Amino acid sequence: MAPSPQLPSARTPSVPAALPPPEPANGSERFVGLDATVLDFWRFGMSDLRTNTLRGYLAEFLVARAVGADRSRVEWDPFDVLTPQGIRIEVKSTGFVQAWTQVKQRESRSWTIPRAVPYDTITGKPCGPRDFQADVYVFAVHTARSHDEYNALDLSQWTFYVLSLSQITSLPRNKNDAACATLLRVQTRTRAVSYAELAATVLDTAAAV
Repeated sequence: MAPSPQLPSARTPSVPAALPPPEPANGSERFVGLDATVLDFWRFGMSDLRTNTLRGYLAEFLVARAVGADRSRVEWDPFDVLTPQGIRIEVKSTGFVQAWTQVKQRESRSWTIPRAVPYDTITGKPCGPRDFQADVYVFAVHTARSHDEYNALDLSQWTFYVLSLSQITSLPRNKNDAACATLLRVQTRTRAVSYAELAATVLDTAAAV
């Protein structure tokens, strides 16, 4: 039997929580003074999974489920997903179908990855240097090319690219020292993997550092 890969030592989130985490909502919670529920709010604001913001949240959710992370996303963390092994993951997403009318579909895709300063939410002070804060970077691409076929919940329509921190630092930088990733640059550094392959690829990428 092959030896288990050596993973980074377990880490706690870079930003400690100042308050206990909120109980996950189930949608039935009611507003006070309004005949509506949290589910009504979700339907109002979070129904179109083609929007860039919601597609990003969905990609983070998919990655978290793939690697077995069970904590809810933390808005102020300098990374998106923390695996049970302590691997910090930054998730970037894109898609070819947008929520608005597209006269011509853009084939190029790009992401800016800034260097961030982690903050302690108890003291309000930095708790680490400005840098790239994740060990592994996952680029999630929704591949549908038309609204008729678009289904954000169909995992066969998603493709994933996984890069290590060292691969991110090798990317070109902009004037703010943020890494500039394009789909082509990502594709020349790693192969596309399916959702079923994602967890193992994350572990292998982290272990190879």
